[in-house]
Amino acid sequence: MAEKVQYTEDNIRSLDWKEHIRMRPGMYIGKLGDGSSPDDGIYILIKEVLDNCIDEFVMGAGKTIEIKIVDNQVIVRDYGRGIPLGKVVDVVSKMNTGGKYDSRAFKKSVGLNGVGTKAVNALSSSFVVESVRDEQAKRAAFEFGALIEEGEQQPSKARRGTKVSFIPDNSIFKNYKFRAEYIVRMIKNYVYLNPGLTIDFNGEKYFSENGLKDLLEDQVNESDLLYPIIHLRGNDIEVAITHSKSQYSEEYHSFVNGQNTTQGGTHQAAFREAYVKTIREFFGKNYDASDIRKSIIAAISIKVMEPVFESQTKTKLGSTEMGDGMPSVRAYVNDFLGTQLDNFLHKNQEIAASIQRKILQAEKERKELSGIRKLARERAKKASLHNKKLRDCRVHLGDLKKDRRLDSTLFITEGDSASGSITKSRDVNTQAVFSLRGKPLNTFGMTKKIVYENEEFNLLQAALNIEDGLEDLRYNNIVIATDADVDGMHIRLLLITFFLQFFPELIKEGHLYILQTPLFRVRDKKETIYCYSEAERVAAIQKLRGKPEITRFKGLGEISPDEFKYFIGEDIRLDPVMLDKATTIEQLLEFYMGKNTQNRQDFIINNLKVELDLAELDA
Repeated sequence: MAEKVQYTEDNIRSLDWKEHIRMRPGMYIGKLGDGSSPDDGIYILIKEVLDNCIDEFVMGAGKTIEIKIVDNQVIVRDYGRGIPLGKVVDVVSKMNTGGKYDSRAFKKSVGLNGVGTKAVNALSSSFVVESVRDEQAKRAAFEFGALIEEGEQQPSKARRGTKVSFIPDNSIFKNYKFRAEYIVRMIKNYVYLNPGLTIDFNGEKYFSENGLKDLLEDQVNESDLLYPIIHLRGNDIEVAITHSKSQYSEEYHSFVNGQNTTQGGTHQAAFREAYVKTIREFFGKNYDASDIRKSIIAAISIKVMEPVFESQTKTKLGSTEMGDGMPSVRAYVNDFLGTQLDNFLHKNQEIAASIQRKILQAEKERKELSGIRKLARERAKKASLHNKKLRDCRVHLGDLKKDRRLDSTLFITEGDSASGSITKSRDVNTQAVFSLRGKPLNTFGMTKKIVYENEEFNLLQAALNIEDGLEDLRYNNIVIATDADVDGMHIRLLLITFFLQFFPELIKEGHLYILQTPLFRVRDKKETIYCYSEAERVAAIQKLRGKPEITRFKGLGEISPDEFKYFIGEDIRLDPVMLDKATTIEQLLEFYMGKNTQNRQDFIINNLKVELDLAELDA
């Protein structure tokens, strides 16, 4: 019989604000991560500080924000009104304290719950805040959320505003590294949503004159635009719309009060509905909604009084009302598009004709594929019940429509031994495994029909739930896990080709990664070091001295599950797959997968990484 657990006053414990944040960081910043993903915690820390600077700009105070990152120290300086000097410490260390509770001061703020900078403070090994206003300044310093220094108020000739510097705690964010690409993307979104604002990041200035129009121009190569971007502005709403010539799926960029709602929400759903309704009414045809929205690339930004998000990280809007006596979000977006988009199309008949031709083309393709799609769905449904290609995780089992968690991951691997190692090592709560059978098909130049006819791709599409776009994407992180040899590299290339060809928004929105696994294990009787490169192997040998045992891993299947758990757990190393806007997807695929043999051969020769002879490595 199990021993009864005592439950007394001694079991009751009260945590102070910083202890609670440090014990449950996911409640405040989503997932932790090492910086390889755009929604990793270290970027959320920057965002929380920046949000306060943006609120100052929105209120008409401070047109420039400066950001510097040096040796993992982040420094953010705005030229707003400055924190009231008597509250400098409270604002960054006392929960539920801030100016945003007073709607007179912050009518349509990015954040309303008074938590953001407190979370940054608690999760940083060093945090310093300085405020200047009315020619007076005050400074306070913290370590791990604990106040270590509170300066006296002193005269200052510096410009008014607030300066925050912090270093993320490396005991929480392990092996983290800031990636400039993700920070620049964040900064660009801020300036697109706030024309007139300049953000200086490590000496490079970012600003926007045309708002969301600039955003779409930055996202889509001009040669892929079906027609010039439609750009509409109103009170508390702005939209930009175009269609891709080559992309199959829908792509949306949505924002609320300047916050990038990467998982959409009520405003994005309202836009999708309103766009279909407006197009149907304009042409007087009851076109299928999927044909109307196929290949659309759009951005929507709205401002809402006291928005309600579905998490502290504010990735999905839950509010149904605009607030302050205004209509619902749905009605407001419907009214705006129903009037403004309709007027635009009447004045721009060429663009309207382009949209109609796109709809008719999508309709034709859908009808041609309808029979194949129905059979493919039935096969996928049957296969998911009877085969072992997908070993799902608990957060998704039996629930395709469940909101994806930021830490949900699907590993795509090849072969029984590799998938077996990952399956036995994974976190069954959040990590799933999809096992390929042999090398996937090269889809370069093929149509969407192949996705349904090829069993591997049909089942992969069903596992991800992306047939109709990313709205119901089941896994936030899609990780290609193949051997670090020629065959493994080829499989990677074929999978990336598949995603680029049919689901490029997965890559554009930062969901696709390559798993890095160690090439060597260096160990003696006391210590084991896993090395991901030749340089790390040499350093490990020098550290252990003597003649340590050196093992070279040739494939994922050679790594035991007991070891593999480290490489897909806290110490996971992921390389994000990113797109360069300077090159179109068509150009990219043509170069790597087309028939330009000599150009590709020259590229390979010029970029070849010479691997040393194994005998030399072990010498």
